[in-house]
Amino acid sequence: MAFRTHLAGGISAVAVVTALAAAAAPAYAQEATVQPPTPVDEDGAEGQPVDPDSSDTIIVTGFRRSLETAVAEKRNSDQILESVTAEDIGKLPDNSIGESIARLPGVTSQRANGRSNVIAIRGLGPDFSQTLLNGREQTSTGDARAVEFDQYPAEVVNQVVVYKTPTAELVGQGLIGTIDVRTIRPLEAGERVFAIGARGSYADLGKLNAGSEELGYRLNAAYVDQFADDTLGVSLAASYTDEPYQVQEFNAWGYTNAPTGGPQLIGGSKSYVTSTQLKRFGAAGTVQWEPAPEWTVTLDGFYSDFDDEQIKRGVELPLGFAVRGDDPDTDVDERIEPGFSNATFDPSSAVVENDTVVAGRFPSVEGVVRNDQFNKEAQLFSGGLNVLYEGDDGWSAYADFGYSRTDRRELSFESYAGTGYGAQNGATDDISFTLDESGAFFSSTLDYSDPTQIFLTDPLGWGGDTRQAGYFNDRIVDDELKQYRVHIEKEIYDSFLSAVIFGLNYTDRDKSLTPDESFIVLSGDRLEAPIPESALLRPTNLDYLGLGPIVSYDARDLIADGTYVLQPNTSQDVPAKAYQISEDLMTAYLQANIMQDFGAAELTGNIGVQAISTVQKSSGLIFVDGVGSQRTRGASYWDVLPSLNLSLRFDSDFVVRFSAAREIQRPRLDDLRVALGYGLDQTNEAQSPTGIVPFISGGGGNPELRPFRANAVDLTLEKYFGRDGGVIAIQAFYKDIVSYIDSAPFTFDYTGFPFPAGSPAGLSPIGLLNAPQNTGGGDFYGIETAITLPFNIFSETLDGFGVTGGVGYTETKIEDAFGNIDQIPGYSKWVANGTAYFEKWGFNARGSVRYRSSFLGDFTGFGGSPTRRLARDETIVDAQIGYDFQDGSALEGLSLYVQGQNLTDQPFASINGNGNQLQVVDYQIYGRRFLAGFTYKF
Repeated sequence: MAFRTHLAGGISAVAVVTALAAAAAPAYAQEATVQPPTPVDEDGAEGQPVDPDSSDTIIVTGFRRSLETAVAEKRNSDQILESVTAEDIGKLPDNSIGESIARLPGVTSQRANGRSNVIAIRGLGPDFSQTLLNGREQTSTGDARAVEFDQYPAEVVNQVVVYKTPTAELVGQGLIGTIDVRTIRPLEAGERVFAIGARGSYADLGKLNAGSEELGYRLNAAYVDQFADDTLGVSLAASYTDEPYQVQEFNAWGYTNAPTGGPQLIGGSKSYVTSTQLKRFGAAGTVQWEPAPEWTVTLDGFYSDFDDEQIKRGVELPLGFAVRGDDPDTDVDERIEPGFSNATFDPSSAVVENDTVVAGRFPSVEGVVRNDQFNKEAQLFSGGLNVLYEGDDGWSAYADFGYSRTDRRELSFESYAGTGYGAQNGATDDISFTLDESGAFFSSTLDYSDPTQIFLTDPLGWGGDTRQAGYFNDRIVDDELKQYRVHIEKEIYDSFLSAVIFGLNYTDRDKSLTPDESFIVLSGDRLEAPIPESALLRPTNLDYLGLGPIVSYDARDLIADGTYVLQPNTSQDVPAKAYQISEDLMTAYLQANIMQDFGAAELTGNIGVQAISTVQKSSGLIFVDGVGSQRTRGASYWDVLPSLNLSLRFDSDFVVRFSAAREIQRPRLDDLRVALGYGLDQTNEAQSPTGIVPFISGGGGNPELRPFRANAVDLTLEKYFGRDGGVIAIQAFYKDIVSYIDSAPFTFDYTGFPFPAGSPAGLSPIGLLNAPQNTGGGDFYGIETAITLPFNIFSETLDGFGVTGGVGYTETKIEDAFGNIDQIPGYSKWVANGTAYFEKWGFNARGSVRYRSSFLGDFTGFGGSPTRRLARDETIVDAQIGYDFQDGSALEGLSLYVQGQNLTDQPFASINGNGNQLQVVDYQIYGRRFLAGFTYKF
């Protein structure tokens, strides 16, 4: 039934990963329909359910079964999609589903602190895709809409489907793709399951910071059962993680012209060793009831408590940016800005390569010792109630209510220390450096671990009149979403149209950010103070940078003992970051499914249309001359999204797919904020939109933004073969992006806003606003190949061996607000991944590799604000070996495994925007991770 095909993604209940069971046991994974998996015959065609007691039946389990299920999902669907099932997610024990999704054809990820938590589809980043949980929209733990995938324990997820083309009934779709995270329904599991698992982890970089760990662990348990003649199902799953991640990082402030002019000189260094302790509890539960054969009631819920605590310790070195003027009486360039730094540069020491100073000497540097803390806490709840009716007369319907809420708090605590208060007052360091494609390596003459010469203070006078010894930044984000849906379907027999579907969906979302920022000052208004001996910890080693050990302490202890006090930051910049955003979306959809013999082939598919009414509003403060006033602005508009999906299926197991659709992606939520600041500009006459000087100029968000919009076509050729689910596919796509979003100054009408003080008579309200805006678009197109190849098609002696993977190539020609070709955030020209595996007789082994070419990556900037930099290409290698004890053995049901992640110790690096590989901005070394564990099914 076509209705069942939709329902598996739309209302499947939360449950447990049955892959916790040993691979020797039959696996029951969620399919494209809500029926148990349909086996395939030797030619890959669908057959009747197999009899597990039949002597000639071969039951494939584990990773091989996962591949078969994914291939069957791809084959049976009328959309272009990729999927990964529970046997893969649960058995390759990833920290989150992010690592597993990143191995799908045309999909990759960006690592943060060594974890794959940001997903890119077809070379584009998370701002262009949407993530659903069981077909429902959900809140996020970030500032935008994108889901951070490390919030989901792998053990409570059964299947992930990545839709690359939309249908009319797919509510909440993205521009480049839609990720549907699915969990199993207990009545479909087919058996009672009780399983437990545990694992240990080891980070080979060791304990980089005092108070950090190198060993971690993970525990999980799952239970699913059916009662009352299989009319009542219950499932429960829980997972707890307590694991460390370590990072050695080089970070440059940027690059500037050297004092002698011409080549670029490193502007400064802000490099840390970072120790992260991830604690995450995830739980899922489902109650499913069939009071009558035609009725099913499902109540499900998912909860995640995420605590990510980071210790960041390092030395900040003002270098090229601190050099400001010439001293003609010496051979040393002293470009000093009073109150900023005492840095000097010796031009005779400069070695230049590729327009970059790759070696040199700064004879007088005032470093800032940093002992920072960062803590991110997020509680996410998603769930809902679904009532399904399936009649025997072809009529089907369901009503669904979904609720999702995220409460997030990000606390950043910076602490500064140095040799004296204010610039040019403390002892200086003589710094020499060499620079290559892995960043800078320094030689130092100052002992940064000596507490007798390193004091708590404001070493460079960053606070101005405020004696700033650190900074406190607390970002509180609340995100709530309610979704109501009604869906009706009528099957049609003996007709070109096999079914007609109609539905209504209403989504109400509210998201807010409340910033709380303070300066950290010394008690008693002191200029500097010694670090209390009781607070001193083991020094942190920066030998990888050449800086040696540095003094270490926990700045939170200094708040507790009264050494530090908080002084609120009253700058208008703080409340200007706050926002409250609401969205009300009413979606109506009409879809007709197609099924018709077409010569020697069968034509299936669907044609339909979505109509979406959007009402968006944002409330916040606007500032003029430092005085804030509350404002609410917004917009309302319609989007009409037709879609067509056709699949021509030949008896030779050859499938041709075509899709055409209008697609949208809603703007980042933080881009919709109303908050802005503006004033009188009397210096840029050429920029005035009216040609009059002065004019009003400001910056902020744009609550009137419309979505990204595109017209898209896709063509796919697929060939299926073999009894174990082999497939070769070639996919081509083209998107005509007709509306893009870019940040740039544009003409803005300030009518109704207070004029700045000192405005001349007759000042025009037409000014400039630097904010996100809708611009013209461009072209985005590419081609992908995907393969799943079991080697038994060549010879039975190779049974158990195989490979799976894919390669994607994309091109983009998107114009920014100035008509220039823009670098799309998250865009990679090439993505590729592959897995080679062996699985038989209980033994399993596989190695995976994924590659991503350079892209514009998301990083965390000053004060927690997002920033983007050009990330280098990277290749990640993982591997696993394991053994599943077979039926009849004393340890039947037990599975053991050992896994290695990032085996080649691939760093994550970004470079200056000009593409010069020597001008490294970030170089993060995550090291290798090793894991060992077991699962046991009773």
